[in-house]
Amino acid sequence: MKRFFDRDPLTGAVEHFEYDHAEDKVLIHRTADVQPVIDRNKELANHSDGKHPELGWHAASIPIDVAYKWLVEHGVSVWKKEHWPQVRRLLNSNEYRYLRIKNFIL
Repeated sequence: MKRFFDRDPLTGAVEHFEYDHAEDKVLIHRTADVQPVIDRNKELANHSDGKHPELGWHAASIPIDVAYKWLVEHGVSVWKKEHWPQVRRLLNSNEYRYLRIKNFIL
C-alpha cells in the first residue's frame, strides 16, 4: 500500500512510500507533471525563433524530473559537459521531441 511521503514545493512532484514485504525493501515512487514545460515549449515554438540576442539559441527545456529519469535509466547527466552527446541523442529522439523548442536536430 502506497502512502504519501513528500511533495516538492518547487516542482510539484509527489513521492509515495511503499514497503514491499515479499522482498523486504522500501520503494519510493515519484510522479511529476511535466505538461506545463511541454506547453511552454509549444508556445515558444509557435511564437519565437528560439534565438536570444545575448544568450544564443534556446534549443530545449528539460524538466528536472526528466533529467533525473535520464540519470537513473540511462546514466546521462545533463549537468556534465561530457554527457552532452548523449543528451543531444535523447533530445533528438522521437520520445523526447516535445522537450525541444523548435523541430530541428541538435
